[in-house]
Amino acid sequence: MLACVGGTGPEGLGLAARFAAAGHEIVIGSRRAERAQEAAEKVRARVLGARVDGALNHEAVERGDIVFVTIPFAGHEDTLRSLAALVGSKLVVDVVSPLAFEKGKISAILVAEGSAAEQAQALLPQAPVTAAFHHLDAGGLMDVDRPVEADVIVCADDREAKAKVMALAEQIDGIRALDGGPLANSRYLEEFTAVLLNLNKVYKVHTNLKIAGIDPVAPK
Repeated sequence: MLACVGGTGPEGLGLAARFAAAGHEIVIGSRRAERAQEAAEKVRARVLGARVDGALNHEAVERGDIVFVTIPFAGHEDTLRSLAALVGSKLVVDVVSPLAFEKGKISAILVAEGSAAEQAQALLPQAPVTAAFHHLDAGGLMDVDRPVEADVIVCADDREAKAKVMALAEQIDGIRALDGGPLANSRYLEEFTAVLLNLNKVYKVHTNLKIAGIDPVAPK
C-alpha cells in the first residue's frame, strides 16, 4: 500500500490518482480526517474501481509500505519529526520543493541540510529516502486518461530504494524514470521546480520535464 502524507494537495492528489489507476492501493493522509476522506472520494470519482482511503497522517503511515511526502515545506520538519517512529525503516519518497511565493515571484528556499529530501533523511535516519516526482504538472496527473509524457528524475543514496521508485514511476503512463545520482543532488531537482513554475507563469502553460539525448533503452 502507498501512503501519501499530506496527499490532499494538488500534487499528492494527482500522484494518488495515477497510482490508483496503475492498480495500487492508496491511503491519503491529512491532519484532518474529513479532508483526507474528501480527497479519497475525488480520486475514486476519477479512477473507476480505485482502492483509495483517507486517514489521519499517522494512520496513513502505519498502513503504508511506501510513504510519499507531499506536504508544503512549511510543515515538512515538524510533520516528519512527529511521524519518525512510525516511518521507521519504510521507503520514503520526498516530493517536496521548498519554495517562496512573494510579490508575484517564485524562488527556492535555502535548506540547512541542503534540500528537503536531505532534511527528511536526517529526521528519518532508519528510512531509505528518495527524492522524485518534483516536476510533474498536478493538473496533468489528475487527467488519468492521458499519458503524462515526462521524465521523473530520482535521487537516492540507497540503490535498491532508487530502483524501486524508478520502477514505480514508470507504472504511470508516459513516464520515463532517470537515475539522478545521490540524494545530495535532490537540491537541484527541488530548486528547478521554481524555474518550471516561472515558465508556467510567463507562458501561461503547464510544463513537465523531458531530458534529451538519453537512449530510451539504455540500461539504468
